[in-house]
Amino acid sequence: MNGSVPLRRPLVPLLLSCAVLMGATACGGGGKNSASSSASPSGTASAQAQKLAKTRFVANAGLAAGATYQWIVKPYRAGTFKKGADGRKFALVKAGLAGGFAYNRLKAAAVNAKGDPLLSKAVAPLTAGIESLKGLGTKLRNGQAGEGDVGAFEGVINSVKDAGKSAGAEVKDKVPTTSQLGG
Repeated sequence: MNGSVPLRRPLVPLLLSCAVLMGATACGGGGKNSASSSASPSGTASAQAQKLAKTRFVANAGLAAGATYQWIVKPYRAGTFKKGADGRKFALVKAGLAGGFAYNRLKAAAVNAKGDPLLSKAVAPLTAGIESLKGLGTKLRNGQAGEGDVGAFEGVINSVKDAGKSAGAEVKDKVPTTSQLGG
């Protein structure tokens, strides 16, 4: 019995790290094949795949909405981004990270929407708006964003939330942690 304990200790972390590596590889491929395979898992009924697509869409869009409101819209309205404001640099860095994070989650939500026919029709017109947010994270981080840029983020988020609601997938803001923003 004592001989199996030392073998078990290194085996558990090895198995956990393999599981994490396989999960990260399955979720983060980024190619066309990985997006379509994650939207419709094999061995699952199409109704289940559609339910998962809606669930993933709601989760990703909710995180994007929460990050945008918490670290971009709210500080901007409070005047934290203005020159000379207390905590301006830190707020700008967080806003830049939140902008990149929100863009990433919105792109993921758009991919998830393709797994549900009704949701894909509602979200498809918004892909150009999502794509227009690509460089705004850097603009925010450098302190070059203005009212129009913040409004663009807010507008795209509201459009995605409305599209989800019209397709029966209501999106609620979910504020990510600062560690989620960083990577």
